[in-house]
Amino acid sequence: MHEQALRDWIQLTATPGLGNASVRRLLAQFGLPAQILAQPASTLQSCISANQTKALLHPSDTVRSLQTATCAWLLAAPSSSLRRHIITLGDPDYPGRLLETADPPVVLYLLGHEQWFGADGLLKAWPDKSLAIVGSRNPTAQGCANAHAFSQALAGQGVSIVSGLALGIDTAAHQGALAAPPLETPATIAVIGTGIDRVYPKHNHALAQQIAEHGLIVSEYHLGTPPLAQNFPKRNRIISGLALGTLVVEAAPESGSLVTARLANEQGREVFAIPGSIHSPQSKGCHALIRQGAKLVETVADILDELPALSCTKVGNAPSAAADAVAGAPCSQPPANPLLAALGYDPTDLDTLSARTGWDAATLQIQLLELELQGQVARLPGGLYQRQISG
Repeated sequence: MHEQALRDWIQLTATPGLGNASVRRLLAQFGLPAQILAQPASTLQSCISANQTKALLHPSDTVRSLQTATCAWLLAAPSSSLRRHIITLGDPDYPGRLLETADPPVVLYLLGHEQWFGADGLLKAWPDKSLAIVGSRNPTAQGCANAHAFSQALAGQGVSIVSGLALGIDTAAHQGALAAPPLETPATIAVIGTGIDRVYPKHNHALAQQIAEHGLIVSEYHLGTPPLAQNFPKRNRIISGLALGTLVVEAAPESGSLVTARLANEQGREVFAIPGSIHSPQSKGCHALIRQGAKLVETVADILDELPALSCTKVGNAPSAAADAVAGAPCSQPPANPLLAALGYDPTDLDTLSARTGWDAATLQIQLLELELQGQVARLPGGLYQRQISG
């Protein structure tokens, strides 16, 4: 993209008070940004208000600074192997799946490895096979393990895992995808709610770097955009829009992940949910989705059966070992430790364990600490303990 063309796009999309719907209306009526900006104010007011027209034709110093900063960002390579790219609505490498949605972003900022880009600087192709995996920012240990295992198994099949770089399930999903053997497709795509020059949360700075090197980071927000609360639910439409379906691993009743699931459903995409304990608050959102028609998922095969386009004939439709690994099914043999048997798979408090085992609280705490150190038991908020799926 020539510099002036980029400046025109920034002027169009960064004008205060001019939202995506208004910008798309202008593009449909007049064509490219240069043609829009060449129109007299009276003509533009057939599409937008007088105040919007004035702001668009007389850009503020803030907009002008953003134009200069964006041009500089695009030209400055972050490293020899990473590429920066800006896609606008209607570009040949704009994701077709996202274009089909009701509210496609007008501009997308991309950061990723050079192998995904052609000699012309354009993205070679968006992954045909992609699945969104989302969930709670405060998951259980088992929820994180499930997200990691499902992502790793699916990424091993050549499926790009789309998520939001948030703490919790998003982080586990990205990490699981990155743990799979590298293939000729981005392992994972992080859709962020800030400018692409920022990482939020800061805790995931190293993870963001890994994603850039082995996948893609995507944002619709202009450079310098801070982590504003209203932007994260909005970006969820991109997470679901890039994928063939959305898997919710854990979600409380008011979780933002349910917003992503609703958007996926509105976009005509499949929605999947992993069930959990009836006693766990983090399972209630998933149970609500299942009641509303989401497919209950226990194994990777459950997803592939519903979305056969995700299958990879080279690897197989649903390797039984991988499917079993992510199923979370109890071991067929009873655990050797009687405390594990007493725990079952639901979050359980000390009083309940004492009633089941006949042990006093002090003995239970010692035994639980040993199991926790071995990774077989996780300590949950509220004085609860939960057995980890490990055999």
